[in-house]
Amino acid sequence: MSELRKGQMSNLALATAAFAVTFWAWNLIGPLSGSYSRQLGLSPTQTSLLVAIPVVVGALGRIPVGVLTDRLGGRRMFAAVCFVSIVPVLFVGWSGSYGWALFWGFLLGIPGTSFAVGIPFVNAWYEPARRGFATGVFGAGMGGTALSSFCTPRLVEEFGRAGAHVLMAAVLALMGVIMLGGSRDSPAWSPAGSSAGASAGSVAGAPAGSVAGAAALRGMREAVRIKATWQCAFLYAVTFGGFVAFSTYLPTLLQNVYRFAQTDAGLRTAGFSIAAVLSRPLGGALSDRIGPVRVLFVALGGTVVMALVLALRPPPEVPAGLSFVLMAFFLGLGTGGVFALVARLVEASRVGTVTGLVGAAGGLGGYFPPLVMGVVFTATGAYTVGYLLLAVTALAALTYTHRAFRTL
Repeated sequence: MSELRKGQMSNLALATAAFAVTFWAWNLIGPLSGSYSRQLGLSPTQTSLLVAIPVVVGALGRIPVGVLTDRLGGRRMFAAVCFVSIVPVLFVGWSGSYGWALFWGFLLGIPGTSFAVGIPFVNAWYEPARRGFATGVFGAGMGGTALSSFCTPRLVEEFGRAGAHVLMAAVLALMGVIMLGGSRDSPAWSPAGSSAGASAGSVAGAPAGSVAGAAALRGMREAVRIKATWQCAFLYAVTFGGFVAFSTYLPTLLQNVYRFAQTDAGLRTAGFSIAAVLSRPLGGALSDRIGPVRVLFVALGGTVVMALVLALRPPPEVPAGLSFVLMAFFLGLGTGGVFALVARLVEASRVGTVTGLVGAAGGLGGYFPPLVMGVVFTATGAYTVGYLLLAVTALAALTYTHRAFRTL
């Protein structure tokens, strides 16, 4: 236990930093949506697709990345995600056509998979009673979207788009080296399927890779059969999906509705992200004290109210700006609550795989709203219908939470 406590804070800090850096890389396109739209002559729907496309790999990629983390450990997987992400970060900055921007934007989803690395990594460092706190603090790394919203437009103004992306690639390389040299896996962690099953396979003459693959598939099948996986996936699709959708599409929305310049829209989106970043660890800590279900009641109820307020198209900065910040606060609170719920319902050896599945649902939850918003704005010239759909979805999640977890 003493060895565990000795490494808790340093490894939690490193994991949170790596999460922030990779999330910055994941959100490189959103803050520059206006310049992409003007340069490539895009319609609102095309811009929405470009903004949303990194979410696909960032979401679905969390499933295999979560499984690999259970087997290889968070230290190596964090470094691998950082190094592999360098390629799409560089090439999306050099894209000169819509087709190439979509292709490299699709691969830009890779850094978004880091979430499925960090949750099992920090979970293994903390005892069950403090995992809500640990995952909440780690989740604050989603503040990388705030860094991107604030810094990326300014870096592009200073160095050009290609130069800004080269700087981002250098930061990823440095972060990968730091994780390899400075972090370590918890002494309480052991690779999934590392003992008897793997040995038996080797004795029987099966290749190690096929044994590992079979174990990974078996772990996924077992995770899919856990009811809590699907329950938490739905709730995370609403809470984290809402955060991702706003953090990627809000610059476009603010430019379309309130006619802000790209840098001004980025500044306000950074404020939105910071509010969610601060409330996520609060959601985790409160879950340890009053339970994740009560935290989710507050988060989802607040989201319903804020969506209805924004549907009225209030003027900036108050009440519109305040409403966006409160929306972010409630969504961040909910994301902290969901993974505190995962820690309570799922045994530690399966957290990585379940996190991958739940994280994928959260990412996919953030993929569709920007597309819907783009279509709605093209058809009506406003986002009212999109806000109303969010309110209905959050209300459905609130009702489900009450019915499914009333005994917790």
